[in-house]
Amino acid sequence: MGWFDRGLNEENKFVSMLIAQAGKSVEAIRCLEHKLGDVNEETIETLRALANDASELRQVLIDELHKTFITPLDREDIFNLSHCYEDMVTYALTTMEEMSTLKVQTDDHIRRMVAVVFQEAQQLEQAILRLAKNPRVAGDHAHEVHKMEREVEHLYRAAIKDLFSHAGDPAQLPGLFYRREVYRHISNMSDRADSAANVLGMVVMKLA
Repeated sequence: MGWFDRGLNEENKFVSMLIAQAGKSVEAIRCLEHKLGDVNEETIETLRALANDASELRQVLIDELHKTFITPLDREDIFNLSHCYEDMVTYALTTMEEMSTLKVQTDDHIRRMVAVVFQEAQQLEQAILRLAKNPRVAGDHAHEVHKMEREVEHLYRAAIKDLFSHAGDPAQLPGLFYRREVYRHISNMSDRADSAANVLGMVVMKLA
């Protein structure tokens, strides 16, 4: 088993904690997707509470890593995967915060990108759920995330191109740059999903 403990199963505390973090990322991005047309302080507070929950889950996981000598997966992989899951929740929150602060209304580009990122989060949740018993299936889910990240990147470039095709009026430039910041946050959220998929791919190789 190399780096791994033979007791890898869904009940292992680290696997369970990663599953909880993955579920929290799905919950947060689902909230973002559903509330894109209703950005206000109440919806921001809902996402902020989810981000606080995600941070607490990660803090507990790190504390357990400090206290545990033998882990079911490589310690660095656990640490990095946990970090990616939390970052996705953080970007969901900051996306909505920036939409509120910068007065950016949702548009089709935002909706399409967030919809794909939500699918990435779902695939990452399925990957960690399948890891213990069906690692190759987990790897398949991680591979789907890579394909979706490329789709988000394509959507992001199209959004930027469309955005600056309307840059003829200097008075509109601040609003264009504000909207670009929101696009960038969504793209970064997708990048963190892709990073999580990379970690899962390495984990699956070690388990093979």
